[in-house]
Amino acid sequence: MNRPMRVVVASIVLALLSTVAFAQDSSKRTVRVLVASPPGGPSDTQIRLLVPKMSEVLEQTLIVDNRPSNNGVVAAEIASQAAPDGHTFIVGNSGTHAVNATLYRKLPYDPVRDFVAISQFSTTGMVVAANPRLPGNSIHDLVALARKQPGKLNVSVAGATGELAGDALWFQVQIQITNVHYKGSSPATLALLTGETDLSLLTPLATLTYIKAGKLKAYGITSTERSPMLPDIPTMAEQGVQGYDFQFWNGLFAPAKTPDRVVRAMHKGVVQALQDPEVTKRFIALGLVIVGNRPEEFSAVVKRDVEKFRKIIIASGIPRL
Repeated sequence: MNRPMRVVVASIVLALLSTVAFAQDSSKRTVRVLVASPPGGPSDTQIRLLVPKMSEVLEQTLIVDNRPSNNGVVAAEIASQAAPDGHTFIVGNSGTHAVNATLYRKLPYDPVRDFVAISQFSTTGMVVAANPRLPGNSIHDLVALARKQPGKLNVSVAGATGELAGDALWFQVQIQITNVHYKGSSPATLALLTGETDLSLLTPLATLTYIKAGKLKAYGITSTERSPMLPDIPTMAEQGVQGYDFQFWNGLFAPAKTPDRVVRAMHKGVVQALQDPEVTKRFIALGLVIVGNRPEEFSAVVKRDVEKFRKIIIASGIPRL
């Protein structure tokens, strides 16, 4: 057997052994996957699409446990303190596991030290969405409106990534907007729809139906490329806000010191679920860019974004919580 073939065989055997070890270690106990937002939000939607296939691959029952709170702190704290025995995981995102590290002065968990990264599900830009009563359709229209009434417009904040993305944008275009915090994208979207708030930074998934129905409008998108789901919405860079790029990602984490064989087995479950044709189709339909990277690669993403957002928060003078 030549060397490349031996490597392939060894990889297959390792994956199989990891899955078997996971099933044996779990002793058929239910595996809890914490979600830091209410049902219906981006993190919740993605994990619920993945769970059926993951359960099949792992031969283990996985249940979703929603623990919504401002910026996902409660769910992340619970996960960070859970026993590293393969029975508790969390769907983290760029807010819970990158922005919060600097946004909070006394965060009850460390996004890097207290977790093991398993695999990133997806990434997407955020829509700067508005109640249709607001005038105009470009970021320049919003700037003109906000400068006439400093601090009077408010934005429903669904999580730390949206809060930071918004604060950084307002700082760059030199306007004052007031943050109003909600426990996830669903209540934040509802507040925007009812006119309780004026603006929100939400994923294409959370805004698509309402924009098409004329119940929301969009001033732009925060990523460097347009969303395939909303191709008519221009990026901030296209509208002259140079160097502005914020993307929202989701992925699976385990408590620190979770055995490597369990981490590898869960990684296999995530990747195989993401590769399932029906799941892939649904993710693409939701405007998500599928990732499915290795634990080491995902860990590097987290560390990179912790530093990226730290610099932005400090440089822009965004108030820390």
